[in-house]
Amino acid sequence: MKEEIITNRAWVSLNLDNLEHNVKEINKYLSKKTKIMAVLKANAYGHDLVIIGKKLNEIGVFDFAVATLEEGIKLRENNVSGNILILGYTRPDLVKYVVKYDLIQTIVDEEYAKKIMALPLKKVKVHLKINTGMNRIGINSNNVLFIKSLYTDNNNLDIMGLYSHLCSSTSNDLEDVNFTKLQINRFNQVLGYLKSNNINAGKTHLQSSYGFLNYNELEYDYVRIGILIYGNYNDNDTYAKLHLDLKPVLSLHARIVSVRDIEKGEIVGYSRTYEAKQKERIAAVSIGYVDGYPRSVGDAFVYVKVNGQYALVIGRICMDQIVINVTGIPNVKEGDIVTLIGEDKEISAENISSKLKTISPELFGRLGHRLNYVIKEKD
Repeated sequence: MKEEIITNRAWVSLNLDNLEHNVKEINKYLSKKTKIMAVLKANAYGHDLVIIGKKLNEIGVFDFAVATLEEGIKLRENNVSGNILILGYTRPDLVKYVVKYDLIQTIVDEEYAKKIMALPLKKVKVHLKINTGMNRIGINSNNVLFIKSLYTDNNNLDIMGLYSHLCSSTSNDLEDVNFTKLQINRFNQVLGYLKSNNINAGKTHLQSSYGFLNYNELEYDYVRIGILIYGNYNDNDTYAKLHLDLKPVLSLHARIVSVRDIEKGEIVGYSRTYEAKQKERIAAVSIGYVDGYPRSVGDAFVYVKVNGQYALVIGRICMDQIVINVTGIPNVKEGDIVTLIGEDKEISAENISSKLKTISPELFGRLGHRLNYVIKEKD
């Protein structure tokens, strides 16, 4: 499909040079022992699973995490190579596809381990998830005898690694810090127990992006890097001890479809939530909440950029369109490109997320199926 058709309405532009820059920047702060496990779940945080996976392979990243079996299969079918860990649940009767596509399955708890071991499969590559206090999924950290048995008993598990997840690593509140230290201690106790029994735990990993930023002194085999690899932090406010020179990979664009003048007192959009305070010039833009642009933007004083200037989003976000105030911006016309998420601070994912009282992974994760993806050409 020709690019002019792809960029007719609304699209994502990906700067893969920035992705490579971010990988190099993160690697500066890793020990020689530790590698990046790139997290590609949720369509690579809205950045396109296959495009990102292939580029990471190209620049030397061969360890990945996804959320679902389907994501892992899609990477394999598009010739992405390396280790691919499924962080979430796979129905036991579908684990045969984990084996078929050479994926690695997370053992989500004790009962799940027993079900996988009962399958008529010779070897299933797995990582053991350890519950160190988050109480979402994982084998309880105090159940060391069971954990040991998974390594030593003759079963069909090929245990490639062991990991856990820090639930409060985004905070510098004393109670949260103490709880994080408790989780680290519980994880290390499991590792110590296995080592004392001459058991190799396999590849170990505990930190995700903010665990890496705030507990960088820890050394395991992997850090699971999600949002940082895409050049973003969660928002403007989340605590980060380590600050990196990151560059956003994604920008979001749409086009102006109609420009009109309205008089003071006229309204814009559904439910009449916006009323012009003076004579204003407004423009409709070809993107809406079904494309993943949040409906809550209409109440949050969020800006976009058109013709080098900022324009306020006004009125309710519609399914397929939004309206912006372009009063005072010269030469705005049908077909002009509007940037909704970009590198400028005002329209950065972090800034928008802060205004919406959410985090950038949710903002990116909303990006919808109707958006096309283009790769930004080198300057």
